[in-house]
Amino acid sequence: MYFLDPKDMPTHWYNIQADLPEPLPPLLHPATKEPTRLPPPLFAEALNEQEFSTERWIEIPEEVQAVYRTWRPTVLHRAYRLEKALDTPAKIFFKYEGTSQAGSHKPNTAVAQAYYVKKEGAKRITTETGAGQWGSALSMAGAMFGIEIKVYMVKVSYNQKPYRRILMETWGAKVVPSPSEDTEIGRKILKEDPDCPGSLGIAISEALEDAFARDDTKYSIGSVVNHVLLHQTIVGEETRKQMEMADAYPDIIVGNIGGGSNFAGQFLPWIRDKISGAKPDLRIICVEPMAAPSLTKGPYAYDFGDVAGLAPILKMYTLGHTFIPSPIHAGGLRYHGMAPIICHLYKLGLVEARAEHQVATFEAGVKFARTEGIITAPEPCHNVKVAIDEALRCREAGEAKIILIAHSGHGHFDLAAYDEYLSGRLEDYEYPEEKVKEALTHLPEVPD
Repeated sequence: MYFLDPKDMPTHWYNIQADLPEPLPPLLHPATKEPTRLPPPLFAEALNEQEFSTERWIEIPEEVQAVYRTWRPTVLHRAYRLEKALDTPAKIFFKYEGTSQAGSHKPNTAVAQAYYVKKEGAKRITTETGAGQWGSALSMAGAMFGIEIKVYMVKVSYNQKPYRRILMETWGAKVVPSPSEDTEIGRKILKEDPDCPGSLGIAISEALEDAFARDDTKYSIGSVVNHVLLHQTIVGEETRKQMEMADAYPDIIVGNIGGGSNFAGQFLPWIRDKISGAKPDLRIICVEPMAAPSLTKGPYAYDFGDVAGLAPILKMYTLGHTFIPSPIHAGGLRYHGMAPIICHLYKLGLVEARAEHQVATFEAGVKFARTEGIITAPEPCHNVKVAIDEALRCREAGEAKIILIAHSGHGHFDLAAYDEYLSGRLEDYEYPEEKVKEALTHLPEVPD
């Protein structure tokens, strides 16, 4: 294990927008379809500024650093036991974010967002959550900064993961299943489909509608947008220092993507070496679920980030904002689109993408648990699976490559999913091609 002294914790977030070979496509206003900045009622103004900044390094406020130090720096591990079980010459490292109070990487941005909202004088934050990691993190941050939190939790996850709800409520948040009776969009969807399992797109719409309705409320999101990916880069910046301690540089970096915050936080501080030409052969592999394969199956197009079309229109790989993914256990990956930064890098050929079925990912998660001892959340089980595949390829080729896993958190609240896998009840969901085709007919018409 590689421990970083707290005094050496990074004091700045890294902004990839300073080093992109081409600038990001602009956001479009949901009504006019013209280029826009995010409307001020959505986020605290400091977050709006970070969203569009091209400054390479953005200082982490001391108040945020102080909270970070309650669990950061996190540990970089060498997976010796997994390497031995696979009989591979590859060296496998994983940066483990499961030691935060919320059990995942999500507090890295939750704490920052709650701080900026508090500083601006708002009293309340609304948000959505899929599997519950983001809702848990923001609930914790709200408790630390004295902010009221309202969470719209995707209904299938609300039912599958009751302990996540209890965790959020223990920190003082109010949690409702989405679609809910609390908003106009929620009531409309429930009237049309009372058994709707919900989706992140629906939950985002409900949280946005709630935030727009009150002057004392801001909205927070746990993934997708630029400032969230920015806050997560503390993970990769720490890892760079720790890999130096290990006298190693990754040949392959693997991470799961749903909206993109976890993996982007790890790989953005490394991809600048690829962009500059210092490490042109570095491979960055994004792993998504076969049930919601936006990067691997979706077109690169402008689309709404939410079902109701309240948020700005993003250029991204998308399955259509009306698409509702199958109820896989990796609830944090059930999103129709992807972070514009990741989509842009994929379009430029700087990152790779793969889609995996959930049964195979849980098989990998069990192997990881029985070697490294960590019960992995369903989301990072996806990249554990691909890392194992790459390590086995190294065995076949006799190559001692260095593989780095972005491990976003533990699965202690996901044991029901492991029970389904261990009992043989867990099932795969095929790519819903017809549903995606239908959803893509609803993409917004935008000027060329």
